[in-house]
Amino acid sequence: MNSGLALLAFLLVSTTVAGAMLVGAGIFRVRARHASPLKTQTYECGEAPSGLAWVRFHARYYVVALFFVLFDIEAAFLLPWATVARELGTRGLVAVFSFVVVLMLGWAWASRKGALEWQ
Repeated sequence: MNSGLALLAFLLVSTTVAGAMLVGAGIFRVRARHASPLKTQTYECGEAPSGLAWVRFHARYYVVALFFVLFDIEAAFLLPWATVARELGTRGLVAVFSFVVVLMLGWAWASRKGALEWQ
């Protein structure tokens, strides 16, 4: 089978299934018979909420979370490479070295701009 035809068939089937699921969810959705006042309350791990639910967090928290995700993904890419490093040889070493260099350049740029300083 031609790869272009296979890709077209895959796209057709996937969009048909996704569309059927959306239509089915719209038709068979479950609705409450009566509106409950509990539905509008904030849920805090089974406890009664204390204070306002909408609290603004400083953007630095999100930056720290993004850096955590970035370096977590880096570790996820480096671990499989480390298990087969001998089989990959010099070419694999150059590839992973360039990967780490690009990440470290990004880290150096962010630290130079002051994005990593906690105030």
